[in-house]
Amino acid sequence: MPGRMNSTEHLLVSLGDLAWDVLAKPDTLLLAGGDTTGRLELWGGGSAANAAVWAARAGARVAFTGKIGRDHFGELAVRELQEEGVAPHVIESDEHRTGVILGLIDRAGQRAMLTGQGADWELLPEELPESVLRRARHLHLTAWSLFRDPPRAAAVRAAQIAREAGATVSLDPSSFQMIQQLGRERFLDVLDQVPFDVLFPNDDEAQALSGLTAQDAVMDWLRERYPQALIALKLDARGSLIEGPTTPRTAVPATPDRVLDATGAGDAFGGAFLAQYLTHGDAVRAAECASQVGGWVVARFGARPPADDELRARLAPYLTAVAS
Repeated sequence: MPGRMNSTEHLLVSLGDLAWDVLAKPDTLLLAGGDTTGRLELWGGGSAANAAVWAARAGARVAFTGKIGRDHFGELAVRELQEEGVAPHVIESDEHRTGVILGLIDRAGQRAMLTGQGADWELLPEELPESVLRRARHLHLTAWSLFRDPPRAAAVRAAQIAREAGATVSLDPSSFQMIQQLGRERFLDVLDQVPFDVLFPNDDEAQALSGLTAQDAVMDWLRERYPQALIALKLDARGSLIEGPTTPRTAVPATPDRVLDATGAGDAFGGAFLAQYLTHGDAVRAAECASQVGGWVVARFGARPPADDELRARLAPYLTAVAS
């Protein structure tokens, strides 16, 4: 996968959802008809957009494509991407508003998400920026683009365009609950339409895909089902498990960071991993960098907290390996 880039191509194009996260962490239990205090914040979000931002922060040249509303929130979301060094190629809708996601954060920092069906769910194949996709070396998708149609046909077509142009493809399964709602067999049929080279399930998503619970059995199932793909299984506090056609099964530890808010940690892991892996092809080293980034994220509020000196220090040993 590593190789030289010309000035017109992106190392990575991320396609899918660009939205706003409304994050709420109550101080006490929420009771029907009651009131309480807590922490409320508004952040740029969307799984695909988050991955794009983290790949850019980890040194990659990145573009994002997706659909937003022609509204104030859409303008702000695009501006945030630009400020992060992500090149936006967005489609604006007059019929649908920019998406909003509500995240409820519990005392342990784990989140439950309520995803509104905004413009990001309405992307059509004919709206794809084909020239951008054909110049990419890699396309990243999330299953939020696959759970219904639209935008499923657009995501599948984007993967086909990228693959025809010689790019590789990655996929994040995104939501165990949405996999269960669609139905395991139906979702697996959809996945078979996407020619991915890297898969980023978390533990719950891998169990939903495989129908199994034991970690090694789950990994065995994934490797048998997708023998040509690199699997990066995200295990939260247990780190990650990496295995692929040329990478033996390897456990990569998590950092000891205390979890404040797990929102977007998986997106951060995927973005940082891709920025590294697409440059040098060392999946284990890429996962070590991704673990550092994921640990930094969970210790803060939101999916894209402002970068600080600690984040820059964690990334420094890896950034010299990333193509500019």
